[in-house]
Amino acid sequence: MGTALVTGASSGIGAIYADRLAKRGYDLILVARNADRLQAVAKRISDETSRAVNVLAADLSDRDDLFRVEQVLRDNASITMLVNNAGFGGVTPLLNSDVERMELMVDLNVTAPMRLAYAAAPAFVVRGAGTIINISSIVAIGPEILNGVYGGTKAFVLAFTQSLQHELADKGVRIQAVLPGGTATEFWGIAGAGDYANSPLAMPVERMVDAALAGLDLGEVVTIPPLQDGALWDEYEALRRRIAGDLAHARPGSRYVTEIA
Repeated sequence: MGTALVTGASSGIGAIYADRLAKRGYDLILVARNADRLQAVAKRISDETSRAVNVLAADLSDRDDLFRVEQVLRDNASITMLVNNAGFGGVTPLLNSDVERMELMVDLNVTAPMRLAYAAAPAFVVRGAGTIINISSIVAIGPEILNGVYGGTKAFVLAFTQSLQHELADKGVRIQAVLPGGTATEFWGIAGAGDYANSPLAMPVERMVDAALAGLDLGEVVTIPPLQDGALWDEYEALRRRIAGDLAHARPGSRYVTEIA
């Protein structure tokens, strides 16, 4: 199994991933800003599973902290899995959002997982094995649902994951993007819609992570726990690939061409 490094592991989705992966036999390196909460999660998991659980307090929006985590991924040969989970969202429209906070969102949701994946992937390729799980969101394919910058960051995570799959699948590296829907975590309080966590439509976080890991076991590249009919995604992806395969033309589409008499 080896060691799984999980970001955003002090609560919510990250903490449940840590729990489930330890129960699957992984040792853990848990990363988050809140050292006290991180230690509490680590102690509970270690006591329950007897797995080795180390903590690394780091703010991934801070470049020095981010570089420290990158170095661990490069240097620690026991790491066989990276779970890029850290991030935050927003529910307010663009015109009502603070642009500095939106830039911070891009730093944490886009730059951090990109750099961590780039730190982990070369070592995984050399060993011919490893897994990178990137937590995206249903807003990656439904950007109208919440804040537009948040949707854009999660669309990046999805596209980045699909590109990694294209480049690394034949090198023994497993890649997965997970697209949760509304999940009962602290995400909503931070985003400004705390009541949603108690909504009957919010998926319990344990159920979401268990579904995501089931998708990993099935070999899915994209796992969407709330999607009831998986064939819909297959159709969506087939159409995307069909369009992508029909874009190499020197002339614009006929709808854009005006004949000059």
